[in-house]
Parts: sequence; structure tokens; C-alpha cells
Amino acid sequence: MTLKKVDANPSTLESILQELKSDETSRSKINFILFLADNDPTTGQSWCPDCVRAEPVIYKTLEEFPEEVNLIRAYAGDRPTWRTPAHPWRVDSRFKLTGVPTLVRWDGDSVKGRLEDHQAHLPHLILPLLAPST
Repeated sequence: MTLKKVDANPSTLESILQELKSDETSRSKINFILFLADNDPTTGQSWCPDCVRAEPVIYKTLEEFPEEVNLIRAYAGDRPTWRTPAHPWRVDSRFKLTGVPTLVRWDGDSVKGRLEDHQAHLPHLILPLLAPST
């Protein structure tokens, strides 16, 4: 159906999540955050091979879903920034990221499901995240 994509980074994600929470129409939609590596400015592609593999699969799977889906693409930074143990998304108790890409189902103020970097490219694992939240 409709996949609405919004881009974020460590300094903008919190405000985007607050907007999502306060928007009446967004609350009735399925919301995801896809944590990704930044694109390398010299190549125009992500420096993360797992991200390159997973992104098109995730987009296709979400676009084919019959309901509207919001997707926040949260770019973690370049390789040195992401590798820093104190990266904000590594230490945030809501996310506790260990790798990119990571796909999370976001519902209200919390993670309701997640796929880690080694799973995020598998449609049969993405589909269960689209099931109604309980």
C-alpha cells in the first residue's frame, strides 16, 4: 500500500519519535525504525554490506503490505562514528543497538519487535513484525 519514509540521525530521531507519537493518524499506522549506516560520500552507497543487502528487501516487503506503514530511516553515521561504544543508539536503553541494519517495530514509546543485522534481510522474518500489535 503506502510506505512513508522519514530520515533521521542521532540528533533528530527523538523529535521525529515525538511527532509520530503526537500525530493522531500515525498512531493508527504500523511504525518501524530502520537503523542504518550512512552512505559513503565517495561511493554513494552504504559502507555497511548488510545494509546494502537488507534495505531493498525491507522496502519491498513493507511496500507490499496492504496497510499504511511509517518507516523512519535512522542513519547511525559513518563507520568510525558507529563503531564508538558510546554511540547514542548503542547506549539508549530502548534500542541497545549492537549492529546495523536493525529493524524495530515501534509502538508508542517502545520496541515491540526487532530484527538484528543478520536477520533484517529475510522477508519471512519481517512479515511477523507486521502482525497486529497486542
